[in-house]
Amino acid sequence: MATNEGTMLALRKTAPHPGVELVRTPLPPGPGRSEVIIEVAAAGICGSDLHIDEWTPSYAFLTPCLPVTLGHEFAGRISAVGQGVEGWRIGDAVTVKPSAPCGTCAACLDSRPDDCTNRRAVGLHQDGAFAPYVTCPTSQLLALPPGIDPTLGALAEPLSISAAAIRNGEVRRGQRVVVFGPGTIGQGCALLARRAGAEVTVIGLNDAARFATLRSMGFDRLIDLADDPAALKSTNPYDVAIEAAGAPAAVNLAISALRLRGTMVAVGIHAKDVPMDLTQLTRRQLRLVGSARGTHDIWLETIAALGETPDLFAKMVTHRLPLTQALEGFAAGHRREASKVLLLPGASA
Repeated sequence: MATNEGTMLALRKTAPHPGVELVRTPLPPGPGRSEVIIEVAAAGICGSDLHIDEWTPSYAFLTPCLPVTLGHEFAGRISAVGQGVEGWRIGDAVTVKPSAPCGTCAACLDSRPDDCTNRRAVGLHQDGAFAPYVTCPTSQLLALPPGIDPTLGALAEPLSISAAAIRNGEVRRGQRVVVFGPGTIGQGCALLARRAGAEVTVIGLNDAARFATLRSMGFDRLIDLADDPAALKSTNPYDVAIEAAGAPAAVNLAISALRLRGTMVAVGIHAKDVPMDLTQLTRRQLRLVGSARGTHDIWLETIAALGETPDLFAKMVTHRLPLTQALEGFAAGHRREASKVLLLPGASA
């Protein structure tokens, strides 16, 4: 690993109040048993990172972990391997499932690691990838397809969340799907629902920049409620509504957009509790499904899809910035001027 007097630049959450900081931190020590050190090619700014920056109540659980280097959507190449590492070599291009099971809870002992109740995540509970190097256990590594730009591997984590929403919503060919929220997760849901054969509409609010990204990917059923607040009422009911906006108003709009016995998938993260019209849910016999991280097989399917059409998924990336411009990337995310912002720790300003 390259060194600069034993330190590296990192973007960290240092205290339980709004804001993140670019600071110098020590380089990671040599990898432990069954660990590798990854030289980060790219790390994406996630909606969760924006919530952490704002310090919304839904992320106060991280207080005991501070200070911590953020960054949980990332990919790169292995730069060092620890003892006991098998099947991985220096130079391998990888992405990482950031959330690791504890191995000791009831779900883990019952061979259900995806249901672990004590998961810990790189970039949340421990130092992450908004830095040139990050340490990860080999159990969380996934190989990138041969020949793919390693920076695109940073899309695997958000796309796995989108893929989980599509699976949990049981989206299939011929269905009408509406996605609320044209951010990264919503864009991924739109792409993967279309890949499953569904007709897709995306709903936004003052989202011209992110709609431009969707148009570049071939979507034309786009409704900006700022331009026409009643536009959704004129559409036919949908089979599946995916709430990926994290906006309270979107929840009941999603419910009202569904046909009888339709399905709403809740995947957006909300800063506070959201009131719901449960009477509609009951009388119209709707199905409400919560969806979050993808299972291991969903990750494999997501990476395969990424490898099949990398140029299509690459259109989701609207900003590639050196780590020194991380705060500018966060500002663009907060202003909703960006689709996906990738920070490139190895790039110069």
